[in-house]
Amino acid sequence: MHAVRLHAFGPAENLTYEEVPDPVPGPGQVRVAVAAAGVHLLDTALREGMPGPFGGPADLPTVPGREVAGTVDALGEGADPGWLGRRVVAHLGTGPGGYAELAVTDAARLHAIPPALDEAEAVAMIGTGRTAMGIVQFTDLGPDDVVIVPAAAGGIGTLLVQYARNAGATVVGLAGGPAKTELVRALGADAAIDYTRASPRPDWPSETRAFLGERRATVVYDSVGGDAGREAVGLLGKGGRHIVFGWSSQGVRDGEPLTFTDEELARRGITSEQVLGRAMLDRAGGDVRVLETRALAEAAAGRLRPAVHLFPLREAARAHRALESRGTTGKVVLVP
Repeated sequence: MHAVRLHAFGPAENLTYEEVPDPVPGPGQVRVAVAAAGVHLLDTALREGMPGPFGGPADLPTVPGREVAGTVDALGEGADPGWLGRRVVAHLGTGPGGYAELAVTDAARLHAIPPALDEAEAVAMIGTGRTAMGIVQFTDLGPDDVVIVPAAAGGIGTLLVQYARNAGATVVGLAGGPAKTELVRALGADAAIDYTRASPRPDWPSETRAFLGERRATVVYDSVGGDAGREAVGLLGKGGRHIVFGWSSQGVRDGEPLTFTDEELARRGITSEQVLGRAMLDRAGGDVRVLETRALAEAAAGRLRPAVHLFPLREAARAHRALESRGTTGKVVLVP
């Protein structure tokens, strides 16, 4: 089979498209003929040697990628034969191997792909979608809410825009450039504002205030942090909620989430909460599959439509460069 391998930590060019032996499923495992493989911003940091969520840097050489969708073409000992030939999607967990034509995973990680979804959409929902479902557990949105979504054209942002719209909230999506703001508008945002234009530099907070009139934001879904995140928080009214799940403006490698002192929060009359990791999992009853199942069901029912940005598998390095330079929209997906 062909796969993308990393032999040395470093720039995107270190990802090489090679011919490697076919993987063989072990006990309780299946092999998936991959039709779509998800790319995550964290993949770019792991490529450079950053420790993973559950340990140190990856052992090299490695095949990156932790999200795959395709068809089961082989079974390991003890795996349910009912999976053979079925379209499936899986998050591989801590194990890599997704950037390949064939991938092996535990059968317990599989979900059948709903008929309404293609493989690229399914792979977008199994990782990015489950995170979005985890985030919205912390807010109970309704028609009285005004929601601000920075990075609204990204994989998670596009889903949050749709979720808030479906709840009847007023949605302000912040994105960079005409193409991204047009996408955000098409997904149902009431206002899509370019918060990155350099010349002439817009006063996007004032533009947002002008759009809202006397209303104030009630929720900021913040994956950006930095100056943009702080300015978005400045639009919250009393009782507003700052939901933190990233800090991309500072870099995934060395950034830190935007935080406020208790004194600042009390003065503003708002709350700020980091929702990734254990907090999110606890809300789901300790079972990440609850979030995965919910994400797939929302997409299958048409309530959430994942935006995907496709790249050929052999061009994984280009996909990484585009993701790092904010040149993508929606979820980045590799297609063999």
